[in-house]
Amino acid sequence: MSTMMNTPLVMSTLMDRGPMLSPDVEIVTRFRDRIHRTNYAEVGKRARQLANALTKLGVREGDRIATFAWNTYRHLELYYAVPCMGAVLHTLNLRLSPADLEYIVNHAEDKIIFVDEDLLPLLERLIGKIPTVEQIVVLSNSGEFRTAFPSALDYEKLIADESTEFTWPALDENAPMGLCYTSGTTGKPKGVMYTHRSNYLHTITGALPDLMGLQRSDVVMAVVPMFHANAWGMPYSGMMIGIKQVFPGPMMDGPSICQLIQDEKVTFTAGVPTIWLGVMNELRQNPGKYDLSSLNTMVCGGSAPPRALIDWFETNLGIEFVQAWGMTETSPLGTVTRLKPKINNWSRERQLDIKQRAGICAPGLELRILDANDQEVPHDGAAMGRLLIRGPWIASTYYKEGPTDEKFPGGWLDTGDVATIDEEGYMAIADRSKDLIKSGGEWISSVDLENAIMAIPGVAEAAVIAAFHPKWQERPLACVVPHPGVTITRDEIIGHLEKQFAKWWMPDEVVFIESIPKTSVGKFDKKVLRARFADFKLPG
Repeated sequence: MSTMMNTPLVMSTLMDRGPMLSPDVEIVTRFRDRIHRTNYAEVGKRARQLANALTKLGVREGDRIATFAWNTYRHLELYYAVPCMGAVLHTLNLRLSPADLEYIVNHAEDKIIFVDEDLLPLLERLIGKIPTVEQIVVLSNSGEFRTAFPSALDYEKLIADESTEFTWPALDENAPMGLCYTSGTTGKPKGVMYTHRSNYLHTITGALPDLMGLQRSDVVMAVVPMFHANAWGMPYSGMMIGIKQVFPGPMMDGPSICQLIQDEKVTFTAGVPTIWLGVMNELRQNPGKYDLSSLNTMVCGGSAPPRALIDWFETNLGIEFVQAWGMTETSPLGTVTRLKPKINNWSRERQLDIKQRAGICAPGLELRILDANDQEVPHDGAAMGRLLIRGPWIASTYYKEGPTDEKFPGGWLDTGDVATIDEEGYMAIADRSKDLIKSGGEWISSVDLENAIMAIPGVAEAAVIAAFHPKWQERPLACVVPHPGVTITRDEIIGHLEKQFAKWWMPDEVVFIESIPKTSVGKFDKKVLRARFADFKLPG
């Protein structure tokens, strides 16, 4: 017999806390030409106006409502209204190809798309190709936009005359609320459908002290895009706690980010390594220009940050640089690297060894590392295997697909990563399974080599890929981007690596390139590099 109330875990319970408890707390958006300021009370009212407008447009529970938008206060209103009224928020990735966008919109069967005015040209390429879309709504700052979409509506005019009263419906906690597609690095993108229950648990757990560690006194800036895995849950956590939120809009270059941190006294921010590399370069080039003393925590995810990047921010800014790992299928929070108290007494180099790892599993989740025979590998920090994960905010299948034994074996998610876990429980991604280099039957981690190369002064970026070798099958090829105006040689790079790695790990060749291609979420796109160097002839 149950002795506890079985109240549903639905997001409206968390989202309404911001307007209720922190009505006057600011929400700030940086547009290209101005700063916009609002607060939780206004966002709460406008979310209900939006819900009323969507109801009049015929939106019903379960309908997919898409966004094609930057990180802004209007996007936050959509994050709030759409799930709480029972519809599904489908965030479209701005950086996908037209073919992938067309596929995703049609696969999701989106009913309405909300689009930022300056992104209209990208979306207009789909005119005539997305038959389920009944309405385009433009997030316009002027109200005087022009578009080839027939009968497009202006967001502000759409909600202006609507009531600020709306009663959120009683929803089942397992009802769908959010839809995000993988970036489609192999095959077609796949949809991950989040539920109220999964996002509720993800939001509460993610704010815990040893995870994101957010509190009301923080000023939070999500640089990670709101179109990518719910901006790692930060807009939802911000609403739940009532934190001042700062949105960078389309301005995500190093100078703009530095200026926003300074002007808005940001204490907590999160983004991918390429963003923080841009910030570091701006600070290096303009020492003393910015006062970033308010910043306490910088979270980095999406791919492994270079050791030198972690050390630079902590040494020069006195902040805590926190690595986190997850994926679209994990909502995305999986692991976070916060140092255990005893590690604070370790040497700096040993601390950095830990900070380079992807972190400890979030409460409620379980990790497994399996070898080729599906046996658990030792937690010694060296034994590698396939990384599997399960828990209440981990996908059990893809949208419109059934679970497969390959991707979801025995109720677990096979992440596609190869990883290790050390004696302290810190997991590290050795590589994506498709990016490991198999040389003479032995595995080489491209990630370890990349991190070591990017620690060399003068190196801006580095990616290591497998190149064909007639004897060893595959050998490492290092693709290196020097800082502008810096000359660095192959011998310098190999000499640096020889101090850390066995001889058989050494790249057979180093090529210098102008830039490393990026995926739609800012990761190094190695499939492009592999295609570019498919016929590369290694020396000897």
